[in-house]
Amino acid sequence: MSDAQLVARAAAPMVEIINDIKPDQLGMRTPCAEYDVRKLVNHLLFWGPSLVGAAYKESVPPPAEAETDVDLTEGDWAAVLDAHVARLVEAWSRPSAWEGVTSMGPMELPAPLIAGMVVGELVIHGWDLARATGQHPAWDEDVLEYLLEEVTRSAEQGRQMKVYGPEVIVPASSATVDRVLGLAGRDPSWAG
Repeated sequence: MSDAQLVARAAAPMVEIINDIKPDQLGMRTPCAEYDVRKLVNHLLFWGPSLVGAAYKESVPPPAEAETDVDLTEGDWAAVLDAHVARLVEAWSRPSAWEGVTSMGPMELPAPLIAGMVVGELVIHGWDLARATGQHPAWDEDVLEYLLEEVTRSAEQGRQMKVYGPEVIVPASSATVDRVLGLAGRDPSWAG
C-alpha cells in the first residue's frame, strides 16, 4: 500500500459513520472528553480546510479564532462533512502531498507528519463518533499498523499539545486499534 492510499482507506469507514449518525445523537457524549457528537463534528469541520490546504502546501486559516466561536453543524452538516472527507481524500491521495514541508496554521511541519495527523483524525475521531452513536466500524489492519507507528512517534508531543489525553494502558496483545486508542488517551472499552 502506498502512502497516498492511506487517507482514502482511513476515510471509508468515517463516511459510513457520518451517514449513520441520527439527528437526536448530536448531544451524546463521546470518548473524547471535551466533545459531544456535535462539538466533535464541529471540530472536524473547523480544522478540515486547514488539513486540505496543507496537502496543497497552502496555509488555510480556520474560520474563527477558536472552535467555540463558530458552529459549523447547522443545516445538513452530514453532507458538509462528507464533502470535507472527500476533499481530504482527494488532496492527500496525491503522492506530492506527502513530500517536503507544509504549513499548518503559522507552523511549517513535515508533510508526512500532517498526513499522519489526517489519518489519525479519521480513525480516532471516527472511532469516537462511532462509539458514541453505537456503531462498530473496522479499519484495515495495515492502516491501523501505520497509525500505531505514527501515534507511538508523536504521542508525547501530542499530550504536551493537548491533542491526546493521558495514555490508557492496554495489554501488548490487544488489537492494533485498541493500542492506537490507548496511546491517544482513549479507553477502548469506553461506553457512553
